[in-house]
Amino acid sequence: MANTPTHIKAWIYSEYGKTQDVLKFDTNVEIPEIKEDQVLIKVVAAALNPIDYKRNLGYLRSFGTPLPAVPGYDVAGVVVRIGSQVTKFKVGDEVYGDINEIAIQNVKIIGSLAEYTTAEEKLLAHKPNNLSFSEAASLPAAIITAYQGLETVQFSAGKSILVLGGAGGVGTLIIQLAKHVFGASKIAATASTAKLELLRELGADLPIDYTKEKFEELPEKFDVVYDTVGESERALKAIKEGGKVITIVRSGVASAIQFGVTSDGSVLEKLKPYLESGKVKAVLDPKGPFPFSQTVEAFSHLETNRAVGKVVIYPIP
Repeated sequence: MANTPTHIKAWIYSEYGKTQDVLKFDTNVEIPEIKEDQVLIKVVAAALNPIDYKRNLGYLRSFGTPLPAVPGYDVAGVVVRIGSQVTKFKVGDEVYGDINEIAIQNVKIIGSLAEYTTAEEKLLAHKPNNLSFSEAASLPAAIITAYQGLETVQFSAGKSILVLGGAGGVGTLIIQLAKHVFGASKIAATASTAKLELLRELGADLPIDYTKEKFEELPEKFDVVYDTVGESERALKAIKEGGKVITIVRSGVASAIQFGVTSDGSVLEKLKPYLESGKVKAVLDPKGPFPFSQTVEAFSHLETNRAVGKVVIYPIP
């Protein structure tokens, strides 16, 4: 604790615009103060999410996030200070989590793309020992989204599912959780030609090449379609009678269930046995991890929408 600096290095934006234009490296950002229910984390790795560059563009300005701000939701690191009400963690613990409980409300000014960040105790979990910091950082927002979405549609053993965007950050985890945690009877998933083998490795029974096939024209229909790409209208044609479409992309389709994640460390703790056993694996984009100095390049890669799994920043000095 004595070595904790007063000022830290971070990626910060002071105006809205394209990430490549507005995100700047700052070596003199004031370290965030912790509240009673928070811990201070020495960040080792962070992962990028689409919400990060949407915030940079100003999509959330109506929710009043003050500028300047440091992006970043997903974190893995080491606890260096604890608030007076914290009981689950101690200094030295390796932790991971999504540091913002609701993605668009009360967002941290100092996100995870900084040497240090803060998070409420309830949003964090102990890092599984078998996971690297990069792997751990890739998981929180995506795996909680996957899990809570499946719970929302009451997915259960014996049901079938179609995952739209199966090779993406959330999609890769929906496939694995549907198979190993929820006991799906059949899993189909869409991806481009080069990513079909990955879908099979993750547990998809029916990989669908969206460049060659229209999933809604398949004779087989599904109990659930989990849409991570924004194709809910088409997805409605792929469900059985009484089936459900759930989407994490604003769709405007009234009969699709619009879902937003609530960060929750207890979900990570619940899934820990599956991560420790290797049944559920982190999927990191092969171009990464990107070093801290190449955060802008990492965003550029994420924004192509061609990333596989998660784009991770590591190491963060």
